[in-house]
Amino acid sequence: MRRLIINGDDFGLTSGINRAIVEAHERGVLTSTTLMANSVAFDEAARLAQSSSGWSVGCHVVLLDGQPLIDPSRIPTLVAANNGRSFRDGVGGFAMRALTGRIDPEQVEAEVTAQIRKLQSRGVAVSHVDTHKHTHIFPPALRGILRAARMCGITAIRNPFEVVAANFARAQSGLWKRYAQVRTLRGLAGYFRREVAKAGLRTPDGTLGIVATGHLNPNLFQQIAEHMPEGTWEFVCHPGYVDADLAAVRTRLRESRQEELAVLTSPDTRAALEKFGIQLISYLEL
Repeated sequence: MRRLIINGDDFGLTSGINRAIVEAHERGVLTSTTLMANSVAFDEAARLAQSSSGWSVGCHVVLLDGQPLIDPSRIPTLVAANNGRSFRDGVGGFAMRALTGRIDPEQVEAEVTAQIRKLQSRGVAVSHVDTHKHTHIFPPALRGILRAARMCGITAIRNPFEVVAANFARAQSGLWKRYAQVRTLRGLAGYFRREVAKAGLRTPDGTLGIVATGHLNPNLFQQIAEHMPEGTWEFVCHPGYVDADLAAVRTRLRESRQEELAVLTSPDTRAALEKFGIQLISYLEL
C-alpha cells in the first residue's frame, strides 16, 4: 500500500501564499498544511484553516529567519547576538550550533510551545508539527520540539529524511547539490526515529519533494510518484502567488511557488497518483 500526505508549507507567510494553499486543497491534491505562528498573514490563515474542511493543519515551527513569540531574553541560544531580538539567519549556522551543543532544548521547548499554543488559541486543531528549513533534523531542536508537542497534545511530526532522493535528482539537472546536502544529514535519521518513538508520536516513513523544492514541474512530479516506495510518505511543497508581500520576504522561492500551484491543481497530477496506486491522506489518517 502506498499512501501520501501532500503538505503545503509556509501557510500564513503572505496572503498570496494563503490563497494558493487553499486553492491547492480545494481544487487540487493538497491534503495538509502547516501554519506559521509568527507570520504577517497569520490571522487570515487561521480563519482560512477553519473555513476549509477535510485537511490537516499543523504548526510550521520557526526557529530561524524570523521573530520569536516569547521574550528573546529567555532564548539566548536561538536569537542573534547582534540585536538580541530576532532569530539567527541561515540553516548552516543553526546546524553548526546544534551539532556543537550550543542550542538549548529547553529554550526550543519554550518557544515552540508558545507557537503551538497561539494556533490553538485561535481555534486551530493542530494535527502535527514540522519546521521551517527542517531544523528538527538536529537533535537539540528535536528534543525541545517533541517535549513541546507532547505538552500541547500534538501526536504527529514530519519525518524530514528523504531516503529516495537520488531517483529524483537524476530526473532533472540542478538537483544534485541539494541532494548531496540532504544525503549528508541522513546519518541523523536513526536518532530521529528513536526519539519520536520514545516520545510516543507518529511520523510518516519519510518525505518526498525536499530535494525538488524550487524546481518542481509536471515531469518531476510524475517521476516522484512513479518511484515512490511502499508505505506512508509526505510530499513537501510550497505553493503561492507572487505579490508585493512575497517580494518583501527573504526567500529563494518566488516564481517557483506559482509553478508548484499549477502542478498541484493539474488534472494530470491526480491522474498520475491514480495510475501509480497512491492513496491521498492527511495527517488525520496517519
